[in-house]
Amino acid sequence: MQLKPIKDKWKGTMTDRERFNNQMHYKPVDRCFNMEFGYWDENFEQWKLFKDNNITSNEQADIFFNFDKFACINGNTWMSPAFECKIIEEREATNILINGDGLLAEIPKDAHDTIPHYIKATIVTPDDWKKCKEERFRRDDPKRIIDIESLKKQHPNDRDYPLGVNCGSMIGKIRDMLTFEGLAYACYDYPDMVEDMVETCCLLVEDFLDQVLPHFDFDFASGWEDICFKNGPIVSVPFFRDIVMPRYKRIKKKLIKYGIDLWYTDCDGDVRPILPYLLEGGINCLFPFEVNGCSHPGELLDQYEGQLRIMGGFDKMQLGAGKEAIKAYMETLVPYVEKGGYIPFCDHRCPPNVKEEDYLYYLELKEKMFGL
Repeated sequence: MQLKPIKDKWKGTMTDRERFNNQMHYKPVDRCFNMEFGYWDENFEQWKLFKDNNITSNEQADIFFNFDKFACINGNTWMSPAFECKIIEEREATNILINGDGLLAEIPKDAHDTIPHYIKATIVTPDDWKKCKEERFRRDDPKRIIDIESLKKQHPNDRDYPLGVNCGSMIGKIRDMLTFEGLAYACYDYPDMVEDMVETCCLLVEDFLDQVLPHFDFDFASGWEDICFKNGPIVSVPFFRDIVMPRYKRIKKKLIKYGIDLWYTDCDGDVRPILPYLLEGGINCLFPFEVNGCSHPGELLDQYEGQLRIMGGFDKMQLGAGKEAIKAYMETLVPYVEKGGYIPFCDHRCPPNVKEEDYLYYLELKEKMFGL
């Protein structure tokens, strides 16, 4: 059954692609690019608006709210094959399982959104990594070959929406494999092992880029590096500067060759200690920019004016605090939307504590303030 949008698409004179590129390059636009990062799984179960209209996913919600179109091509740049996911033990309210990254994890039986309690990693020592690398990180794995013709049919050259290429993760997925604590220890106990992991991630991304970059006119690059929390990065700044950043520079060289000068990464928490090295490495946009773990987006947009872009940065706490708080916070974003290089939306998945009527008010206010 075809989805019927609840809202009209914001009016405009540009295509979504033209608007996105102009806005992110500080050029004139007809209006702000309109997008959101999505919603917790509980929203689809609890919001009457979603339940009554059979909206069960973020992809459906994007159509339902008639957001501007935004797409990205991904490659197989991580573990292949992944570990088999299986339940090891059932407890009263939780299950103990092995996940795809080989972690022994405790998760709630009702599957509500939460960070799992990680008990043990499969990869701990250099010998563990050597075995895993040989079995699951082969560069010649046929499953890493991209079906270019199929992707061309999905994303033709005459598309009217921005298309990105995903540049994977240099260190964030390694954190997933080793755990937070495991990575923190490994950087000191087995630094050569961790650097080899970073190098392997970089090579797999480079192999993917070599396959797709000649065939598409991409508008941006994306990435994922959840390695920060409220007190900063979980790896030392010198480690990030000396081990991770040089790999970014290699990827940046490939992107620039094909005219891609916008590269965002999804990294929660306080990125400020490593931001100079993200920028030097080529990552010049932050997404979805969690306010409470870092700062108001305007603080960094002012500090790195002309260098940094931000996508996101609407404080989810204010979104859940009612209409007055929503309006007050929205007003603080006006000068940054007007300058360009900034697209406002919720600073992570919208949580279920946000009332439906307040969320609809937020969308209407955003259109009133930025949609003309």
